[in-house]
Amino acid sequence: MKRATRLSARARAAAARGTRQVRAEPEDAIDIRPLPDAVGYMLRRAHLVVVKNFMTVCADLDIRPAQYGILTVIENNPGLKQIDVSVALGIKRTNMVALIDMLEKRDLVRRVTVRSDRRSYALHLTQKGKAFMSKLRSRVARHEEEVAAALGASGRAQLVSQLRALMRRLPPIASDDEI
Repeated sequence: MKRATRLSARARAAAARGTRQVRAEPEDAIDIRPLPDAVGYMLRRAHLVVVKNFMTVCADLDIRPAQYGILTVIENNPGLKQIDVSVALGIKRTNMVALIDMLEKRDLVRRVTVRSDRRSYALHLTQKGKAFMSKLRSRVARHEEEVAAALGASGRAQLVSQLRALMRRLPPIASDDEI
């Protein structure tokens, strides 16, 4: 018989307040079976742990994983249209506008009107954005090293390979899909 994850009443209350890390305790059982054996549930929980690590490693840079993705695509593809960055990363158009607005306010990105389509914007890193990416890349490398250390080198490679296979074999999502 599988053991249920158990949270004390005090741990549940602290979690609701967001004041304390939640730890499983033997009393006051909350049975979450079969969730720990469900791929989607475990992917989501692992995602939360990895994002938390990213946020911790990059805390003083005030950057989120989605913003890092955007900055990376812009750095690698200067002048790419905003909509193309959105599609490449699977970010909804409306969310993309707000994300670019934030990066522009921080003077990391600049929008340039596309001559052939005045409704579109080409995205470029500013000088400040280029310098920021230099710092950010080293932090992200540290984050990736910590994730690799948790999985082991072969475990990390196997996980990435399996995730790629999953993405190839299941129907893709569109950037405007509600999830």
